[in-house]
Amino acid sequence: MAFTAFIIVLLFKLATADSSPNITNLFPAVLIFGDSTADPGNNNYISTAFKADHHPYGLNFPGQVATGRFSNGKLVADFWASLLGIKETVPPFLQPNISDFDIRTGVNFASAGSGFDDVTAQISQVITMTRQLHYFREYKWRLKKLVGPKEAKRIIGGALVSISAGTNDFTISYYDLRTRRDDFSIGDYQDYVLKKLQNFVTELYKLGCRTMMITGLPPMGCLPIQMSARFTRTCIKYQNADARIYNRKLVNLLPEIQLSHPGSQILYADIYTPTVELLRHPHKHGFIETKVGCCGSGYYEAGPVCTPFTPLCEDPSNHLFFDSIHPTEAAYRYVTKSLLNNLFLHFNHSVPN
Repeated sequence: MAFTAFIIVLLFKLATADSSPNITNLFPAVLIFGDSTADPGNNNYISTAFKADHHPYGLNFPGQVATGRFSNGKLVADFWASLLGIKETVPPFLQPNISDFDIRTGVNFASAGSGFDDVTAQISQVITMTRQLHYFREYKWRLKKLVGPKEAKRIIGGALVSISAGTNDFTISYYDLRTRRDDFSIGDYQDYVLKKLQNFVTELYKLGCRTMMITGLPPMGCLPIQMSARFTRTCIKYQNADARIYNRKLVNLLPEIQLSHPGSQILYADIYTPTVELLRHPHKHGFIETKVGCCGSGYYEAGPVCTPFTPLCEDPSNHLFFDSIHPTEAAYRYVTKSLLNNLFLHFNHSVPN
């Protein structure tokens, strides 16, 4: 029932600008794993081309700082952390000048270009999901030293864990570079990625995590970079169909995972539905452009080829995408609200009194 109350309060806070109840004690921490949809700048500290530590990224972030987020502003993880009154940081072990961290923090291990299939991250030369687990173990060790084993167990056990990955596995490793095409059919590769996801959740559970939110796939065929080979600029239907099938498999798998991990709560975060809503009814939600990114031509520019010298659209807030892959802050804000509404409806019916 506590999670139901959490969702109600978050919805209320999102809907009201003047009155904001105190929700800072609902979760002692937020732990974030995944790819560029969650990376706050971890790739800034490694040798990879997958970086957003330069303008125009961060154009609408507080202070207009290019933090390394692949957007013009905040990500979904930022909105979650803000609503919970938690300060989000990158892992301190990636920054040699930081020796300690705030207990009330949202520690973010995500790395742009990563995926559940470690081959995907190796192609991009970024932090694999396996390595993200390693960094989490370091965090846990430091937390024990700082607050003691009992309190560390409480913090990790009570944390909200967000896992957002999988898109790169399909767009990079399967569709575009075709690295995995010789090894798997699309159905088999979906199952392979889901098995990797399941193993990832199991490792987090063994390390003490109990409440986990797993993000599904977006309509991948509607990403501007995926549509770039089509002169008609239409979504690639088979890629969207693959995403829907993967999401259905994930939805069916999560109850099994929860059942096999006593005391856990495994949630499904649907990002496909709200993204499709914005694609189909953009004007209803204040968007004008959904087929090209704000940066450059909007077809190809992302990361190292979306630069301070690249032309920009006049107003990123009316674009669904900021570059050829990643949504704008306005789109992320809408997705966050949708996630909260859906989670509330789910728990309102399934959590006992």
